[in-house]
Amino acid sequence: MAYNLLKGKRGIIFGALNELSIAWKVAERAVEEGAEILLTNTPVSIRLGTINQLAEQTGALVVPADATSVEDLQNLVDTALEHFGGKIDFVLHAVGMSPNVRKNIPYEDTNYQNMLKTIDISALSFHKLLQTLYQKDAMAEYGSVVSLSYIAAQRTVIGYNDMADAKALLESITRSFGAIYGKKCGVRVNTVSQSPTMTTAGQGIAGLGQWFEMADEISPLGNATADDCADYVVTLFSDLTRKVTMQNLYHDGGFSNMAICPSVIEAYGKGKISE
Repeated sequence: MAYNLLKGKRGIIFGALNELSIAWKVAERAVEEGAEILLTNTPVSIRLGTINQLAEQTGALVVPADATSVEDLQNLVDTALEHFGGKIDFVLHAVGMSPNVRKNIPYEDTNYQNMLKTIDISALSFHKLLQTLYQKDAMAEYGSVVSLSYIAAQRTVIGYNDMADAKALLESITRSFGAIYGKKCGVRVNTVSQSPTMTTAGQGIAGLGQWFEMADEISPLGNATADDCADYVVTLFSDLTRKVTMQNLYHDGGFSNMAICPSVIEAYGKGKISE
């Protein structure tokens, strides 16, 4: 059901690769709520994914951009301002990748050049994006910039590797830049800490299937899906959350406030967990 929450608003969506992507779902929901959007991803991701299909479906312009390149980001923002004929109301930063995870290099044997790439792609790209938007005065007053995080920024999740360090930095950037952007321009900056989700990127994390099942069991409301996340992100783009900023907002069915649940204790007692 649509509520016209984003009627007349214009925004940029980073990171839609295919139908499994949270960014893909956010793009669909934003348009359903009345927004006009611009889609962006790296040239390689555009070639390998199906973003052009999403563009046709939503009537969106696709602009290739590497989120780690300030030059690309400057071109992207300039193109968006011209395309929209005015300032930008919302941006989703759904960008993250770890070469160490992709190459199955364990955290205790971290390749540091890979780790620097992880941090650049998954965290510093957010600072570069915010800085570009800020310097170009590209965001409308009470505009909203949202990035996707994960609970591994606060708690150890074995297998999440150096992505956890990147997410911790991502959340710090949100607070630091959010304070500046809010005070000087009235722009909101938040992260959403989503449940484990079966995206293409997420499936590259060792043990995600078992972790997904465990989190779903422990969470009182169960895991939040990519569609659920899209609904939540749209509210953060809307005028209903004009005073929410610098927050890491858990969207995980209550998992972040749980320690254990009776069914897991019962399974452990029966030896099911070790099977």
